[in-house]
Amino acid sequence: MSNHKESSQQHKEIAAEKIQTVHMAIVTVSDTRTAETDVNGQYLREQITAAGHQVIAQHIVKDEADQVGAILESLVQSEARLVLFNGGTGIAPRDRTYDVLSRQLEKEMRGFGELFRMLSYEQVGAAAMLSRATAGVYKQTVIISTPGSPAAVRLAWEKLIAPELRHLAWEVIR
Repeated sequence: MSNHKESSQQHKEIAAEKIQTVHMAIVTVSDTRTAETDVNGQYLREQITAAGHQVIAQHIVKDEADQVGAILESLVQSEARLVLFNGGTGIAPRDRTYDVLSRQLEKEMRGFGELFRMLSYEQVGAAAMLSRATAGVYKQTVIISTPGSPAAVRLAWEKLIAPELRHLAWEVIR
């Protein structure tokens, strides 16, 4: 067991040496949010820049499959190494983010969704099972998708994304 932990720590150290600044994109999927009311986009931008990384694109798109797919294709052609989607991960008829992204992921990181739901359970109880939070790799870009609630975005950023940011960015290009 300690070999895995040591190996993971070594990878994180190498990643920190190789990648100083991670280029990221933020996509809020919502039928109602605007630039002024996009608290998730604002929060993520603040956290990313405070950590010394760069937001190269920030978008709000409607929860429409064609819009989610188009922005995904656009952003994987950019300098972004990570694209953070928030919103549209539930099971309501309008929730389409997961459906679009899961069809495109070349390598799914199942652990992200599993860990997110485990941590989310501590906050919202059994309702955590309704989340289809997911992550994976598409065209050498890490794609992460979280629910659109501000608490969910904070949880994902603080507990899962921020601690592994450089490691994630390095793994897809090494």
